[in-house]
Amino acid sequence: MGLNHCLARQWIRLLSKCAPSPVKKRHSEISLVFAQEEDDVSQPSQYLISVALDAIRNALNVSLEDISTRIRTPPRFPNIWPGEHYKLLAGLVLALKPSVVVEVGTYTGLSALAMSKYLPHGSKLVTFDVVDWKAIPDSCLREDDFRDGGFVQYVADLSDPRVALEYGDQLAEAGLIFFDAAKDGIMEQKFLENLRLIRFRTNPLLVFDDIRVWNMLGIWQDIRLPKLDLTSFGHWSGTGIVEWKL
Repeated sequence: MGLNHCLARQWIRLLSKCAPSPVKKRHSEISLVFAQEEDDVSQPSQYLISVALDAIRNALNVSLEDISTRIRTPPRFPNIWPGEHYKLLAGLVLALKPSVVVEVGTYTGLSALAMSKYLPHGSKLVTFDVVDWKAIPDSCLREDDFRDGGFVQYVADLSDPRVALEYGDQLAEAGLIFFDAAKDGIMEQKFLENLRLIRFRTNPLLVFDDIRVWNMLGIWQDIRLPKLDLTSFGHWSGTGIVEWKL
């Protein structure tokens, strides 16, 4: 947990002694509202808006019921939309039809399963994590998911530039990259720096989870590329898409 996040929590605790929380929910996070400036260099492009509209329409019709059944006890997050991002991720895959999807942060595997279900025939999903999926107690992944070779996990830290270059050929093929890792305000910045080392075949679409969580506010704000906040159609804690082009 970053220092800023810790300080913010201390401030919130002090504030809560003066006034009760206005919202009672199962899960809540510290965030901040701030203005969008008209001269901001990272305005959304027409391409991003078009992709977003297609993805939202697709999300209306996708079914992730089979993935939800892998969760032992409620809430079954893939069925919640808007509010969770799984259907939106599937909608983005349908809109982009990427030959390769890269995910940074496997965890329980729900996002990977949602995206891989709607990949075009012959496409591939590559997910990276610093922990093997088998070591995650509540993992929703199964051995069968990896059997045909279209779904692969690598235990590797892409925040390390040497590791990013090691997997550079696979990253270079990505049409969609989903970041759902530490959200500590550090690793994501390193990921972005390392992407500059990769010679992409085509410019990928980047998707960032939790962009409204305290530690991610600065990362999202500082991205100087066309970007679009899709939180209302994605994850309640923030979903943003970025058009990668240098």
